[in-house]
Amino acid sequence: MAPVAVATLVFFLLAYPAWATSRNYAAKAEFKRLNPCPATAKKRGPCPGWEIDHVVPLKCRGDDLPANMQWLTVADHKDKTRREARLCIHPPAH
Repeated sequence: MAPVAVATLVFFLLAYPAWATSRNYAAKAEFKRLNPCPATAKKRGPCPGWEIDHVVPLKCRGDDLPANMQWLTVADHKDKTRREARLCIHPPAH
């Protein structure tokens, strides 16, 4: 990685510590346990054609909790993500 890219990354990680934190995979697993895959009805493993979406996006200060998750088709998730990109252009201030 180029020195400028590394410096930029370090700046953002320090300025916006929420970006530096990892996703809550336990919350995702709990969501799947409570809401099995619409395609397979399984609580674990892949869910072909479907993705887990945050109702209120993380970048808009949405919670990374099962209560803020929903299943969307891959196409619907892509459309929703595209629309949301214009809504919350500033990273969360935690």
